Amino acid sequence: MFPKTHITIAAAATVVVTAAILMSPSSNVEAKRMSYALDLEQGSVSDSGASPLQAITPDSTAEAADSKGLEPDVTAKIDHQPGFSAPEQPAAPEQATLDWQTFEIKSGDTLSSLFREAGFNDGIMLSVIHGEGEAEKLQRLYAGETIRFATTRDGSLAAVELQRNLLETLRIAKDGENFTGETQLRKPEARPAFASGTIDGSLYLAAREAGLNDRLTMELAGIFGWDIDFVYDVRKGDQFEVVYEELYLDGEKFDTGRILSARFVNRGEENLALLYTDSEGDSDYYAPDGKSMRKAFLRTPINARISSPFNLQRRHPVLDVVRPHEGTDYAAPPGSPIKAAGSGRVKFAGWKGGYGRTVVLQHGDNITTLYAHMSRLGKGIKNGTRVKQGQTIGHVGSSGMVTGPHLHYEFRVNGSPRNSRTVKLPDAKPIPPSEMARFKQFTNQRVAQFDVFRERYQQVALASDD
Repeated sequence: MFPKTHITIAAAATVVVTAAILMSPSSNVEAKRMSYALDLEQGSVSDSGASPLQAITPDSTAEAADSKGLEPDVTAKIDHQPGFSAPEQPAAPEQATLDWQTFEIKSGDTLSSLFREAGFNDGIMLSVIHGEGEAEKLQRLYAGETIRFATTRDGSLAAVELQRNLLETLRIAKDGENFTGETQLRKPEARPAFASGTIDGSLYLAAREAGLNDRLTMELAGIFGWDIDFVYDVRKGDQFEVVYEELYLDGEKFDTGRILSARFVNRGEENLALLYTDSEGDSDYYAPDGKSMRKAFLRTPINARISSPFNLQRRHPVLDVVRPHEGTDYAAPPGSPIKAAGSGRVKFAGWKGGYGRTVVLQHGDNITTLYAHMSRLGKGIKNGTRVKQGQTIGHVGSSGMVTGPHLHYEFRVNGSPRNSRTVKLPDAKPIPPSEMARFKQFTNQRVAQFDVFRERYQQVALASDD
């Protein structure tokens, strides 16, 4: 039989439990029901806290979390208990609220100094840049970019964002114990726009008046630069028309894109260029008949004025004797880059008597180009090196027998000198026959677009005159 003390404790516990049941409401206070544990050995009754079947509300969860220093969890396991329906709760956020600090990167800023300013030491910085994916790209910073640091409520680093420009952002986020980075790119909306102008003084001034920025103006000159020398060939009254891209983000214009088509009338001769992307994904400018606007050679290897033209009867400025000037001289500041006029192989690179530091390029079997009086050769330029058209092969100087810094440029066919400014340059590869049908269909659409823009522009111009 049980001892009297046990019977007494059991009786007392029964009274307590019975009283609790009788006094407990059956609805609203159900969620507050408490359970009691009976310890027969110790002869005590203790409050064990909330029952395993206790429904959890946002308020009660927050109170419990605050008392234990934990984050609230509004997802109750009670939902899975049979015969019990927990009240509907709002969805939990995907992540805790983050606090962001934003810094504009200035000249002289370092990644370390920016982390310190945001409140993080070099150890955290190293853990970020040594993370996975593209995290190491965070080390390359440029003035004008924007960097942001995200911290959690406890002050730990959750993410870093480096906005390169409006289209490119490097995002590095905490993933478990490590950081993972990826570059996120936004694609702008491209809308066609039209500009037209007539040259009165220079292409630069006329293009600016027509609303073209400097980059588009240089691109326009580059498209037609194989046929037109924009320093010497342009005349007053020459005209141009351009269809180009305007780029928009979220409905706001922020930049300009490529030139889609362009027309340039030089001395009464019309030149039309269309941007075409072939079936291989390569883009270039072509005339409507499929010929490339590019030539196998640049008309000039440097953007500079002519100081001495091609002249086979010229008197030498140093020797004071009649000696043929078998090239063209371009006056330019020392150090100005010199471009390869065409793709080829370096036939000679070094010191060449009165020419000073010189590079000679071999193009195919019968054409060579020579570049003399350099201050230094381009990086990696040596005998046998292959170069591409437009590649920097050296820099302007005054080495050799000269009176001042300039580039001496020669163009030879089968060893005989030719005037580089007037010689007929071979074309680059045209549209292949297999691509011609596709090209013609594209050309018809692009020319029709060009004509529509031109007509609208003329109507606007007439209306403004009225």
